Amino acid sequence: MAYTLNLLEQMANGLAKQFGPDCEIVIHDLKRHDLDHSVVHINNGHVTNRKEGDGPSKVVFETLHKDPALLKDHVGYLTRTSNGKILKSSTFFIRNEECTAVDYIFSINYDITGLMTIDRSIHALIDTEPESGTRQQPEQIVHNVNDLLDSLIEQSVALVGKPAALMNKEEKVTAIQFLNDAGAFLITKSGDKVSKYFGISKFTLYSYIDVNSRKSS
Repeated sequence: MAYTLNLLEQMANGLAKQFGPDCEIVIHDLKRHDLDHSVVHINNGHVTNRKEGDGPSKVVFETLHKDPALLKDHVGYLTRTSNGKILKSSTFFIRNEECTAVDYIFSINYDITGLMTIDRSIHALIDTEPESGTRQQPEQIVHNVNDLLDSLIEQSVALVGKPAALMNKEEKVTAIQFLNDAGAFLITKSGDKVSKYFGISKFTLYSYIDVNSRKSS
């Protein structure tokens, strides 16, 4: 698989030169099973303030949690950085020769913050009707597993729509189902943090996960 990684790095270097310093290319290595240091190659890391040896993004845990046969490349979605940059991102799953596992994740993150500012200015000039509806908020790109778990917990609370302290049992089950589906419990000691956050015991947490497993089976 060294050939595959070398080829991906060659492509990453070429794309970064083609599209310039606003285009970040990241390669995650899933074969090494070192989630704390999954980033093995990065170009223009200043876009998200990441570097080689940093930890995974949310998509890495989702990949490990799902059947490789069901994964599809995700092209042209929005993400955001901790300092507010808006990125147009694409994720490609690089499988092994037997297509039984994903060995690498190849990600492109293009900083479109400046372009969106121009777009809003033009839109304000030519638009004659107020905007309707709400846009989905971009997911935040994180640097390590602890930040990732915090981000996933925030998303689970936003999904339910109320603070954890005000949730009933069914709502907590929904939040924990989201965390389980996102692969949050692959993170070491995540059960302790999630249990404390939702004010339940670890036994209750596992029972909620088991409830969701029975529902999906």
